[in-house]
Amino acid sequence: MKLDKIAKLINSDFSGQNIEISGMNTLKDAAKNEISFVSNSKYIRDVQNSNAGAILVDSKNKEFVPSTSVALVVDNPYWEMAILSKCFSSPIENNNLPLAIVGEGSKVSAKAELANGSKIGKNCTIMAHVYIGAEAVIGDNTIIYPNVTVYRDCKIGNDCIIHASATVGSDGFGFSTNKLGEHKKIYQNGNVIIEDNVEIGSSTAIDRAVFSSTIIKKGVRIDNLVQVGHNCVIGEYSVLVAQSGISGSTTMGRNVVMGGQSATAGHLQIAPFTTMAARSGVTKSIIDSGKTFAGFPLMEHKTWLKLQGKIARLLK
Repeated sequence: MKLDKIAKLINSDFSGQNIEISGMNTLKDAAKNEISFVSNSKYIRDVQNSNAGAILVDSKNKEFVPSTSVALVVDNPYWEMAILSKCFSSPIENNNLPLAIVGEGSKVSAKAELANGSKIGKNCTIMAHVYIGAEAVIGDNTIIYPNVTVYRDCKIGNDCIIHASATVGSDGFGFSTNKLGEHKKIYQNGNVIIEDNVEIGSSTAIDRAVFSSTIIKKGVRIDNLVQVGHNCVIGEYSVLVAQSGISGSTTMGRNVVMGGQSATAGHLQIAPFTTMAARSGVTKSIIDSGKTFAGFPLMEHKTWLKLQGKIARLLK
């Protein structure tokens, strides 16, 4: 879309070059042909260093937009970003794409559905009622059990196992809210990348990114009924046990272990080799590696055990 058309859509005036915008991205990652936004003053440094061709901004933060970017001034940048996200979303399916490609030695059930543009590697097993979306890619030697859904654009590596009814690439839980309390969907225009040798349990959901990718790195083991939010990064060989949940944009180092029903808040950094006992609640980033935690609010496991002992003695 040309910038003047975008400005008209969100009721914003602008001055500068009427460039062609091909997509949306974060302030850090946006290129000259992409548009970004800032809705929080804590990201001002990212605004000043952004290469975005245009930036949605309110009047208070307009001055921080670099001269190389066009400032589109609006009352609520987050709301207008949600409106534009629909304009740059890909079609759910695209019949103009070539038919799916299936590699040598792969077995695809007649009851499975492969959308146009999808690619299946060599020696894969794709069982009944599996759906592989447009331009999704499945690596070699991967097994996908019945009723698994892989949304468009997602990439799954070699030697993976995805168990029944898992969903890869569903929309992340993203929306903007205005002053009236109305909600506007933010279309999730990224994807999910699952690296090699990953096993995903049944009925687990891994959300696609708003921009860029949600990433499950090599060797990860995910149990049944696990939720991975949009834009998360799960480090190599991490283990996520049943009913654990990771809120959006949380990044885990390698070999993190999350016990059953444990959960993290969003936008956190979890150090490598961290262990969280069952029902742990993580609200702050964990900086030091190799520690074990429990409880809510979170504390080191030894401290939590002492606390439980003291509570038990109070009841006697």
